[in-house]
Amino acid sequence: MFIAEKGIEGIARELVDLNAGEQRSAAFTARNPLARVPVLELDDGRFLAESRAICTYLEGLYPEPNLMGRSVEERAFIEMADRQVELYLLATIANCVRHTHPGLAALEQPQFREFGASQGEKLLGIARVFDTRLASQPWMAGDRFTIADITAFCGIEFAKLMKFKPGDAGLQHLQAWRDRVAERPSARF
Repeated sequence: MFIAEKGIEGIARELVDLNAGEQRSAAFTARNPLARVPVLELDDGRFLAESRAICTYLEGLYPEPNLMGRSVEERAFIEMADRQVELYLLATIANCVRHTHPGLAALEQPQFREFGASQGEKLLGIARVFDTRLASQPWMAGDRFTIADITAFCGIEFAKLMKFKPGDAGLQHLQAWRDRVAERPSARF
């Protein structure tokens, strides 16, 4: 989604079948020994892993449209919002789905269903925090669309696997924000 927002072309996608364990192959772990996606191969043959690191690299190469902040202050507040979304909203959703969804059992061994269920129970409280934030500002980090919105949108979309929809939970600001993001061309990735 970040690449699409930037309008970057020429980055070839290579699909990795996680359920088949392709990320654990010798060829893949030579790129990322932690056997996790995504990984970006640089022109010099090095491999850059982790979504945020890849986005930082691409932001440096393609500074417009800016998604991570222009001034030191703006970068800090966007990063704060992005980290809050990632560590609290997205991680809670991911832990719930990874530990409760039968389709992800191959990835999460062992699955801890009680832990996953507890994460699902925590989600509403965490989502309320972001709903309150969006009552006073249009985007996760303030007045403009940023990487924090991309991270949050991916989390909310992932939450569909747990049948979570903000509007159904009375979180109207979060639902309206989600619907605005879903209208962006980059959301159709």
